[in-house]
Amino acid sequence: MTNVHENILGLIGNTPMVRLNRVTSNIPANVFAKLESSNPGHSTKDRIALHIIEAAEKKGLLKSGSTIIETTSGNTGFSIAMVSIIKGYKCVLSVSDKTKPEKIAYLKALGATVYVCPANVAADDPRSYYEVAKRLATEIPNSIYINQYFNELNIDAHYQTTGPEIWEQTDGKITHLFACTGTGGTLSGSSKFLKEKNPDIKIIGVDADGSVLKTFHETGKLDKSEIHSYQIEGLGKNLIPGALLFDRIDEFVRVNDETSAYRTREIALKEAIMGGYTTGAVVQALLQYAQNHSLTDKDVIVLIFPDHGSRYISKVYSDDWMAQQGFSNNCVHNYEEVFKTEFIK
Repeated sequence: MTNVHENILGLIGNTPMVRLNRVTSNIPANVFAKLESSNPGHSTKDRIALHIIEAAEKKGLLKSGSTIIETTSGNTGFSIAMVSIIKGYKCVLSVSDKTKPEKIAYLKALGATVYVCPANVAADDPRSYYEVAKRLATEIPNSIYINQYFNELNIDAHYQTTGPEIWEQTDGKITHLFACTGTGGTLSGSSKFLKEKNPDIKIIGVDADGSVLKTFHETGKLDKSEIHSYQIEGLGKNLIPGALLFDRIDEFVRVNDETSAYRTREIALKEAIMGGYTTGAVVQALLQYAQNHSLTDKDVIVLIFPDHGSRYISKVYSDDWMAQQGFSNNCVHNYEEVFKTEFIK
């Protein structure tokens, strides 16, 4: 039989790439989105979940009845829970209270035990989802803690798969790569491979307003005064992840909640791509970058779209939620006028 897999894990990777035509129409470059939502778990995190778990199996760290523990904003948890089902492991996840109820329901539907922890506490606070996961790993016998933020296999998964796929899909013509940075594994692994192929490729990290990564990249210092709450999930950090290779990144662009939210919805309406909140963030970062850099029709820009918008229906795709955030003023007015004119006849 042709193109038939033994189980769902065979569908991980080899995700498609599509040209963006309308949301980036004012940029002269060729812009393409790599749709990681095409993975069976609907995000790029499928790659690291499978890679890290299979590496643990090879080392003998996972045995029958083992428990896999991890921190997650949702996507990594979905992927680990999915892999755990196929391979026969238990799954325990700690999430922040920024995580929407439907994401938690999704995790539970995949058999995971979920601990909800406060988001607005320091990373070393015993209540943080980092520290809760560490504690659970000491309390639950026959368990391993994935620790994606400081696991080099997070980087290696993308070095082995995402980077080579991008190189092949662009016939080696890529000039810029943009990706959101949470753990940093996607951008670090992809950039490590691509820089080996062509050191002139520009690697652009996307950071959130309220995160410390951009300033740390520029100064080498963690400025805690920059830390404040924000709504974009899976983007930015209040600590410095060990899986983020700052020396492989040329520049960071910082984006905010409001513009990223409207950009996410614009992508759906103009390109028919239902992406997650970080999809809007990475496009917004490109538009901001283009204001300060000269781009031409010779440039080939790849944006990694990390996940699917179905996980954000009650958040960024909800008019009520947008209004609750106070996302109004000129941004809302212009958005409504554009789409009433173009799409509602």
